[in-house]
Amino acid sequence: MTVPSPYTDRLARLPVERREAEVRGGTTAYWVYGPEDAETTIVAVHGFRGEHHGLEPVLAFLPEARVIAPDLPGFGETAPLPGRTHDLDEYAAWLGDFVAEVAPGAVILGHSFGSIVTSAAVARGLVTPRLILLNPIGAPALEGPKGVMTRLAVLYYALGARLPERLGTALLRNRLIVRVMSITMAKTSDPALRRFIHDQHDTYFSRFSDRDVLRDAFVASVSHDVRGFAPDIHVPTLLVAAQRDDITPIEAERTLATLFDDASLVEIAEVGHLIHYETPAEAAGAIRRFLRIPVARGR
Repeated sequence: MTVPSPYTDRLARLPVERREAEVRGGTTAYWVYGPEDAETTIVAVHGFRGEHHGLEPVLAFLPEARVIAPDLPGFGETAPLPGRTHDLDEYAAWLGDFVAEVAPGAVILGHSFGSIVTSAAVARGLVTPRLILLNPIGAPALEGPKGVMTRLAVLYYALGARLPERLGTALLRNRLIVRVMSITMAKTSDPALRRFIHDQHDTYFSRFSDRDVLRDAFVASVSHDVRGFAPDIHVPTLLVAAQRDDITPIEAERTLATLFDDASLVEIAEVGHLIHYETPAEAAGAIRRFLRIPVARGR
């Protein structure tokens, strides 16, 4: 990272420790932010092609919570799970095992692709008192307002997987393509914030282990959405959605909220799919208010 973060001062006040856990035959790297004796522990799952750093701006505004942020298998500092296909079933199973090992009973949070992984895991039995979804994928990506861009992405990842390995990997890590993705998603007009966002993507968006894992995760991300799991989620759920999201339009997010037993929707204006970078204070405020709502007995 070469561009200063607007959230550096807040992050510097947070205690943070890198740890590892053995999960499903592999080693998961994760980071613990905040006080060990915090009243609330949150396990936060990042989005596609990202890693734990992407959620740090939101954590900077939740200093009272203990947040555990792993790198998904095959991304960041977590190696792929040996001998496994990194599809949604595997990621959901990995999350269930990781939480059982590291933080049983924690609140679960997922951003973007992480919203699909966390929803699938909770729907399939991961025990949590609450679920928080930032920029949830509430409709098929191919049907979103940027459906044409998604189809181009399908071709891009398919080509990256089919070319000779060196060429394919170079294509998938191409900095110009990464920058186009970043420009497409960013909505802020603040030039300093835009530089930070682009630098974040330049630094972390290509930290995948290999093209096979990236292909598997991409297929999982465009083949599923939260709608398929919402009816089987029976814990209080918070959806923090963006009114200018190019991947899931806000109308689809409003419909998604009705599919849960107990869901609340917070809409953030003038932001797109990068709530965690552009409006982390607003996201953290919504999370804090949600966590203060008493959970009904019997849940």
